Amino acid sequence: MEEAIKKSAVLIEALPYIKKFFNKVVVIKYGGSYLHEEEVRSSVLRDIVFMRYAGMKPVLVHGGGPDISKRLEAESIETRFVDGLRVTCERSMVIVDSVLTGINDELVGEINSHGGEAFGLSGKENNMIRVVPALAERDLGYVGKVDAIDTTVIKRLTETNVIPVICPVGKGADGKPYNINADETASSLAVALDAEKFVLMTNVVGVMEDKDAPQSLYHSLTSKKVQALIKEGVIAGGMLPKVTACLYAIKGGVRKAHIVSAGLQHALLLEIFTDTGIGTEITK
Repeated sequence: MEEAIKKSAVLIEALPYIKKFFNKVVVIKYGGSYLHEEEVRSSVLRDIVFMRYAGMKPVLVHGGGPDISKRLEAESIETRFVDGLRVTCERSMVIVDSVLTGINDELVGEINSHGGEAFGLSGKENNMIRVVPALAERDLGYVGKVDAIDTTVIKRLTETNVIPVICPVGKGADGKPYNINADETASSLAVALDAEKFVLMTNVVGVMEDKDAPQSLYHSLTSKKVQALIKEGVIAGGMLPKVTACLYAIKGGVRKAHIVSAGLQHALLLEIFTDTGIGTEITK
């Protein structure tokens, strides 16, 4: 009986959030080393299905960096990065596209197996995501920066309760596919869709004062405080592009951005539907 009462208390705690976020768009970016850990992936995708049945409109953007690196190595193609962006020749782009399409198919299939209804999309299709070269001063090959997004197809899917699952590949002015950073793709989509929330799932618990001390986690930050932490060097390295993506989303009108660890079971639900959350939320 006591256990049942505890469960009912959790549901009651979630009720105001279910009401508040009903019919709202939430863009989630999921990728990295946790993408192929079966238990983690199942938890993340079940959470997304739950959000859909709770009346929200989740949109999933996935990465695939580690898989791409493995495939390129197997094909004896050197992997080189400039400012965190993978230099992508024409041959590499074929592999990038193939790997991301395979991951997309897997995620769609698993969401459907959990009782949701998902549909896979690539940004290169129907000119959905149009790009310009990522760094004008450096030739990175087929690496793009988001220039414009056509949300027509995505909105049609969310309005019919289908979960869009999106590959971070765009189309250039030359009509060819370009590799795009998944964090940038997701934050740009969040702005274009006027999302309520942008959630970036990563391999750390959030923004910490000391990166080696999880207890130093910042549960809530304003954009101004984030800028100060960047200047102080507290936010640096791999966390910097993630925070930059969150700031872009907030500046573009998204109400809240969240950084959470995909490795924590049901991290999405705990962050969105509880009073305290488990990661870092960033607000204007």
